[in-house]
Amino acid sequence: MKTFLDEDFLLQTETAKRLYHDYASHLPIIDYHCHLPPNEIAGDINFDNLTAIWLHGDHYKWRAMRANGVDESYITGGKSDKEKFDQWAATVPYTLRNPLYHWTHLELQRYFGIKSRLMPATADDIYNDCTEKLRSKEYRVRSLIVRNNVEVICTTDDPLDSLEYHQKIRQDNFGVKVLPAFRPDKAMNTDSLSALNNYINQVEKVVDSEIPDWYSYLSALKKRHTYFAGQGCCVSDHGIDQIYAEDYTEKEVSEIFGKIRSNQPITVQESVKFKSAMLYQFAVWDHEKGWVQQYHIGALRNNSSRGFRQSGPDTGRDSIGDFHQGKSLSKFLDKLDSEDKLAKTILYNLNPADNELMATMAGNFNDGSVAGKIQWGSAWWFLDQKDGMIRQMNALSNMGLLSRLVGMLTDSRSFMSFPRHEYFRRILCNLFGDDIENGELPNDLEWTGKIVQDICYYNAKNYFDFDKK
Repeated sequence: MKTFLDEDFLLQTETAKRLYHDYASHLPIIDYHCHLPPNEIAGDINFDNLTAIWLHGDHYKWRAMRANGVDESYITGGKSDKEKFDQWAATVPYTLRNPLYHWTHLELQRYFGIKSRLMPATADDIYNDCTEKLRSKEYRVRSLIVRNNVEVICTTDDPLDSLEYHQKIRQDNFGVKVLPAFRPDKAMNTDSLSALNNYINQVEKVVDSEIPDWYSYLSALKKRHTYFAGQGCCVSDHGIDQIYAEDYTEKEVSEIFGKIRSNQPITVQESVKFKSAMLYQFAVWDHEKGWVQQYHIGALRNNSSRGFRQSGPDTGRDSIGDFHQGKSLSKFLDKLDSEDKLAKTILYNLNPADNELMATMAGNFNDGSVAGKIQWGSAWWFLDQKDGMIRQMNALSNMGLLSRLVGMLTDSRSFMSFPRHEYFRRILCNLFGDDIENGELPNDLEWTGKIVQDICYYNAKNYFDFDKK
């Protein structure tokens, strides 16, 4: 019987062990999409306790706690951090076969050297030990990043952000690149016209110019896009339910914008046309600047209106959506490709039913200009666990080139999530190891090891070319 979470965790064959330990384990991390707060990196903060770094903002854990019958006061409510941690410790034993069980103990071991399992009987010792360490100089945020061998971090930033914290990080000559990513979702979100109007008003203040019409709006947003580029940004990201690619004319969109600004209701079709126009413009600007654009699609957000009223968005009440993705995605990419305005693109799907769709769609628009120009990104959100990663890798292997995948990302708000890269690498090495030992791939560790290293690190390094930033 194997030992839980030993050095060969998830590695089932001798070949898998060699691939991981000899080729993958030591490689730096390029975390090209996450939600880490740049102000905390700039301030090089210490966290007050284990709950503060581990539970605050972690909707994965919150969902599990709710499913285990924990009252909301211990999740997003007013209970003390120690009380919240105790409820998490009581939940962990019930997460068997959920990826949280792996991640929890992997993080405790990698960050704090704790090999005991988290449960009520061990909760006090673990909390006190980790909290004491977290308050020390060695556990400041920047030290945690360096200790995990991180080379690049791309945060997720609204176009209105001043990027002052990125500037401070750069001025401090922190050895890790911390770059912004342009996330303009709020700028095109017509689901709430009052929120969109408030956003446009904020844009006016930031660019110090009135926005009387759609063209002025585009001009203002493009200024922000250019500003981001000047601060080292070379990546955009969109978190939307589906790609919008409805036909429109500029006259129609101008009229729709006028309705929005005068607080007149717009139809569903007008909303889609507006979103389509904005999404296209963002993509054109990305191409002009040579950025990589990312599309995270398929989430059905804020399903519980009661929960939304109680604790707001991004609190663990989102789910997989069943949107029709193929036609609009094809139309969107084809329009850009036909006009020679298609930037490097990474597609992420949340519904596993769309796996093969994404794998084949990405292959439609590669043009030979760069290896893997159009990527089907690694398994995302609900799918970034063992089974989801294996399914993504297998589909990509069958219908594209797994060897050109740009690897893993944390997509996390937590500074304790970097071991997800290790998790991914172990699963990847085990897949290749199985195939070699089954005789399905040649026993050429030098070449296979190179492919593993490319997927884990070098593909992303070459694809994004962060060294120029």
